[in-house]
Amino acid sequence: MGKRDGSERPGHPERPADAGPTMLWRAACWLPALLLVAGEVFAFLTPPNYNSAPFFSAAPLVAASLLSARATAVTAVIAVLASVDITVHRGSPSTGESVTENVTVLTVALLALGINRVVRRSDSRLRSARGIAEAAQRAVLPAPPARLDGLRVAARYVAAQADARIGGDLYAVQDTPHGIRLIVGDVRGKGLGAVEAVAVLIGAFREAAEGEPTLDGVALRLERALWREGGRRAGIDQFEGFTTAVLAEVPHGDVPVVRLVNRGHPPPLLAHPDGTVTEVPPSAHALPLGMGELGDQPEGPDRVEERPFPPGTTLLLFTDGVTEARDAAGVFYDPVRRLAGRHFRSPDALLDHLVADVDRHTGGHGDDDMALLAVRRTEHHHPPVPRRTAATLHNE
Repeated sequence: MGKRDGSERPGHPERPADAGPTMLWRAACWLPALLLVAGEVFAFLTPPNYNSAPFFSAAPLVAASLLSARATAVTAVIAVLASVDITVHRGSPSTGESVTENVTVLTVALLALGINRVVRRSDSRLRSARGIAEAAQRAVLPAPPARLDGLRVAARYVAAQADARIGGDLYAVQDTPHGIRLIVGDVRGKGLGAVEAVAVLIGAFREAAEGEPTLDGVALRLERALWREGGRRAGIDQFEGFTTAVLAEVPHGDVPVVRLVNRGHPPPLLAHPDGTVTEVPPSAHALPLGMGELGDQPEGPDRVEERPFPPGTTLLLFTDGVTEARDAAGVFYDPVRRLAGRHFRSPDALLDHLVADVDRHTGGHGDDDMALLAVRRTEHHHPPVPRRTAATLHNE
């Protein structure tokens, strides 16, 4: 018996944020109070010529970066009052030194209030930027439906940087008259240029998947779309821009096969009901999308490969953020070996486990984005529903 991991988790296909503050963060929030107490204890245990000003000055500064404006203000007031109280009640060898100590604490407290205001404003801007990025991700990479014509579908997008919600990796799922068509790809480069290329590819895939009768025809349309986009920008992308991708097609009805076109992308996996996991490499290697003009037949057809896809089998597509993830010793992550012998109740459970396992392998220091797509054929395939409009594109 293989291991059974995970459970279904609805929601957007993205690595979830922490539900609450970590234990370390909670402990850090107590530092201002601890500094105030330490200042009082230090004053009580030492002679009058020793002062507690460093403790009372540090407390509001620490609070400024960790606590709210109100909590920072309360900390600042307590620090100033405690400093004055100690000076008055215990006395000091020098009146000038006492005044200097209190003025120092007051000055630092006022600075802490200003720092807290700046930090809060920066946090507000960051939250706004994150909201915009999340909206952009939902628009460009919408979550796929959980069920499509006898298939169970799940997707994830995992950004290498916590604040970067979208990058150059992509996935898409579309129900068409020709079957359920899918793509997972990785655009060369980073930043806004890569995001623009993702938007172009998703739009081209949406149109081509609906209109092209064959999967190789879809690949050719994507090739031409990238070349046109590079020419429009008239930059380096026209000559060096490319996208590795795998396109898949699951026919409607009870035809237990999956058709694949691989354009220089990591081979997909087939996870079988008995726990075995097999890689599906292409029989002939092809250039990535956008580099067709470098081949012998830039307008020639791609090689469409057909593989058995019986009920209970899961097709797993992913970008190289999975296979190029390395541990501290430099060992690459091997999804075939790590998934072999395991059974998952759903594609969602499979992706949850895979994302967590890659994170463990890298020690939380992955340096590349990951886009993952898992599709499982169920026991019963339903006939396609007649469409009144063009197919809807469903789709780190």
